[in-house]
Amino acid sequence: MIEKTCYNVEKRHILHSSIFNQTLRDWQGLQSELTTKNFMYPIFLVEDENAVQPIDSMPGISRFGINKLKNHLWPLVQKGLQAILLFGVIDNLPKDDYATNADSLQNPVIKALPQLKTWFPNLTIACDVCLCPYSSHGHCGILFPDGTLNNEASLERISDVALSYAQAGAHIVAPSDMMDGRIAAIKQKLIHHKLANKVAVLSYTAKFASNFYGPFRDAAKSKPAFGDRRCYQLPPTSANLAIRAAERDVSEGADLLMVKPVMAYMDILKTIKDKFPHYPMFVYQVSGEYAMIYKASQAGTFDLEAGLMEILRSLRRAGADVIITYFTPLILDLLQPKHKL
Repeated sequence: MIEKTCYNVEKRHILHSSIFNQTLRDWQGLQSELTTKNFMYPIFLVEDENAVQPIDSMPGISRFGINKLKNHLWPLVQKGLQAILLFGVIDNLPKDDYATNADSLQNPVIKALPQLKTWFPNLTIACDVCLCPYSSHGHCGILFPDGTLNNEASLERISDVALSYAQAGAHIVAPSDMMDGRIAAIKQKLIHHKLANKVAVLSYTAKFASNFYGPFRDAAKSKPAFGDRRCYQLPPTSANLAIRAAERDVSEGADLLMVKPVMAYMDILKTIKDKFPHYPMFVYQVSGEYAMIYKASQAGTFDLEAGLMEILRSLRRAGADVIITYFTPLILDLLQPKHKL
């Protein structure tokens, strides 16, 4: 009988989970160019597989059922779309205190992952990991009876959800809950289930308690039933906590880091990128920022294409490697060879 050696690899020393496909490898080497590799497209998935649901507070953006999503994504992939970020939205499935349907077999993201990988084998798929769209209380973790956060129970549940997405086929799991220790909990489960070299962890590292999330909460149907999220999302006034959060997530094994929102937090983006230059830095141009830019252009304040490209270049200049934006379909058109940038 051959004796097996047990190797206790530090989670932060696992590099293979950052480079197991071409898109991830490209992200490790991006500098300052603006190409299709610099964008990730956020998508809302609903239970009704044949639905297209326009979102009133986000003009031009819709929720999709999986059968409609294929036709929506096909031309974008042909134009160079590299990556998408999936959010599940439920209407008919019940919501409860444990967010049971965050990873049930009926969850629209769980159901869509195998089909998306079949249809678009070269598309990198990230899944947002949070409990708020599926919980009866609308908060991002498990609560004690008095309504405060139970961080330990939250870590167990959130890491289970992340594992379920990974097992269903996600290339990236992206915890947005902001619980303390979530990166380590997720990494440990991925390691235990032999997925550490097949699934990357994108941390919402510096996610601020912002006023710019309103349209998203309409889109995802994830408003808190009571209170707010200021006890776990970062205070907008604090740069120091953002740095501590980044240091924590790096030490726990995050592969990719994020700042959210971005336009009012470009100093945070620059500081974290300078401190951790070897980590791909994501920024999320959130729903309120999208709506603000879109509506300003509609009012004639500036030309949408010119203003958007100025903003995108400024994000790259400040250190963003990948920009998550609802403008991705328009940007892909702008980056086609017929356009001069």
